[in-house]
This record gives sequence, C-alpha cells and structure tokens, in this order.
Amino acid sequence: MHQFRTVEGPIPVVTLIDERLSTTTICLASKYGAQQDPVGQCGLAHVLEHVLMSTPVGTVPSLSEHVERLGGHANAETGLDRMLFYAQVHPDDADEVTSLLYQAVLEPSWSDDVLEREKRAVFQELAVAAADDSDVVQDEFLAHLFPNHPLGRPVAGTKADVERCDTASVAAAHGQRLLTAPLSVIVVGPALPKTVDPVVAGIDPRTLAAIGTSPWTPPASPPPEPAAPVQWADKFTWVCAGARSVANHDPLRPTFNVLAQLLGSSPSSVLYRRLRGEAGLAYTFQSWNRGYADTGAWRVLAGVEPGNGEAALDVIRSVLDEIATHGPDPDDLVSARRQERMRVLTSVDSPLECARYLAMRGGGPGTWSPADEVAHIDAVDADGVRRAAAQVRDGLRAVASPVAQ
Repeated sequence: MHQFRTVEGPIPVVTLIDERLSTTTICLASKYGAQQDPVGQCGLAHVLEHVLMSTPVGTVPSLSEHVERLGGHANAETGLDRMLFYAQVHPDDADEVTSLLYQAVLEPSWSDDVLEREKRAVFQELAVAAADDSDVVQDEFLAHLFPNHPLGRPVAGTKADVERCDTASVAAAHGQRLLTAPLSVIVVGPALPKTVDPVVAGIDPRTLAAIGTSPWTPPASPPPEPAAPVQWADKFTWVCAGARSVANHDPLRPTFNVLAQLLGSSPSSVLYRRLRGEAGLAYTFQSWNRGYADTGAWRVLAGVEPGNGEAALDVIRSVLDEIATHGPDPDDLVSARRQERMRVLTSVDSPLECARYLAMRGGGPGTWSPADEVAHIDAVDADGVRRAAAQVRDGLRAVASPVAQ
C-alpha cells in the first residue's frame, strides 16, 4: 500500500511521494461547498469556482489556460460540501504551478468581465443538465430527501440565482466562506514542490491566518418528503431511488458502500442478476453512497423503458428486503467487499484520482489513509449490511424524470 505523509504548516499538506511517477498532481481542497450558498444565491460557490480558474494570475491569462499550455491538465469542481482545485503537470513545472494555484485560489483579482463570461458558461452548463433527465432526477431526489435544506438544492444553481451574482457577492463568498473554511493540499508526485509551503509561494500571512477560522456547521436536516407513488412518463425514464445513510466520517459509511456494491452495476452484484439478467428491466443502472458532514444519501439510478418502471422498482425493493431480512449471501458479500476494495485501490493508483480521492476522504477526526479504508471494508460483516439494507428499505423513496404530464 502507498505511504502517505502529512506535513503540518499554515495549510496541511498530504503527500504521496514516489520517484517512479512522471507527473506531479497538486490539489487544493476546501471544505466550502454549495450547501453554504445563501438563500437566493444558489450556485454562488459554483460561480466562484469558475471565476477563480479563469481570472488572470500574475503574468498568465488564467491558471487553467497556463497549465494546459504547459501540456498539463487543470480543473476544479464544486460539491455540496467541498471545493477542489487541481492541476497535473510535468514535475519541472510543479513549483511554478503550485504557486500559481495558491495565488489563483487564495488571492484572486476580481473582474466584472471575467464574471460575466463565466456566468454565461454556467448558463450553458445549466442548459445541458436540464436536457439530461439522468441529471435532473438526481437533483429532484435530493430535493425530496432533504426538503427546504441546503443539501436539497442544486450544486450548479438556478439561472435566476446565478444571474443575480455580481462581483461583490462573489468576492464576499471568497473572503467570508472559502478563505475561512478548513483547507488542505494534496501532492502526488516524484518530489514535493518547494512552493507547497504557501509562505515560499508568496501568500500574504494575513490570508493564511484566516484559513480554518470559521468552520461551518450545517443546519439540522428536516424529515424527508413523504414517499409517494412515482408518476411514470410514456417514454424512456430515469428513476432514482434511495434513502438517507450516514455521515462522511461515520464508522458505518463503509457498510453502506458495500451495500451499494451489492446492488451495483457489476455483473457480480445481486441487483445485476435480478434486474438485468433475470427480469431484463434495465440495461443502465448504478448504485452509490455519499456521505456529507452530518448525514448521507444512498441511491440507485436506473434507466427504464415505458411500462417497466414500477416493475424495476419492485425488484430493487425486493432485493433490499431480502438482504434486510436474511442478510447477504456469503459469496455475494465477499464479492461486494472485493469490489469496494478495488474501487479504493484503483482510485489510489491513478495520481490525479488519488489526489481527488484523498481530498474527498480526508479531513475527518483522527487520521485516515487508504490502508485504513481497506481495513474498514474488510471488517464489514453480514449483520452490518443487513441493518444498512433495512435502513434503506424502510426509508426508500423514488422520483423519476421525465414525469407524466
């Protein structure tokens, strides 16, 4: 297993140094996410992410363009509870790019022109997502699972709210939320860039002093919307079914992950055999579990032809009920644990995915490593999976898109 090391400093640095690697990946991870968007400003964090990656930095037109001109790859992503900024470059460029990454994210310049351009890009994203029912149904599912709560709002925002974003509100989100949230850096490469120390990178000590000073406490989650019959359209439909699970750093999270593998898209899963093999009701489906700060969401997403929706849901319910009542078949449990273990290992073996994975998994109480994660997966037992399946079965609700008109 890879050896990870944490270097303490103004910004904690998690490193995987392997001289055999031919690229360096740097990921700046903030615990500021879309669920912190104020009411009426849904999508503000997402707009901020766009602006930070597209604003001129020093003498370069933008971090994204400069990294790509170097032959590397740069991107950013906003989630409900995280924001990631990352670049994968040749090791010779790592010092420069790490410094530019810090400058772009921590000490940006503000431009009305850049903001308006990136708002137009966000509008295009929203249009693409609105045309994809597999995206729409996931937003609808979270809205039912977390009604009138930040977790139930779309990460990318709404067109009306994004339109209201101006330079002052974006700059305020940066100064009041991103800069004061806990921040960490992940480096995966053959050597540690000198500029991973933000002081060496030239970041103002006053900026560094603000980091982590105002960690956000999420509001309590209200009860989910009551479960209701799905209104099926007479066309190909995406259905999302699931229930609340557990928080990101809850010891039971690996158990819900293994349950997702038991109902996953692999031919080794129980749901694959029943839903696709025996019943022939769905060709495309997947299951996954996602933990947030104080709760989680376990779900199945499936595409079904007209007339097959309710039958497909019945199969999902019956598989969950069978596992909740009798526990998983021993061979199926072994297979599901191996699938979940491989999901972790394949993520760690790819430098860019390794950095993203560490950014998503780190930051909880105590220490954490992929080796710990694998050990927790191996410790998942049949009774734990049975209880997790019962929790999902008892809280199960489903939504579909498109809906019947």
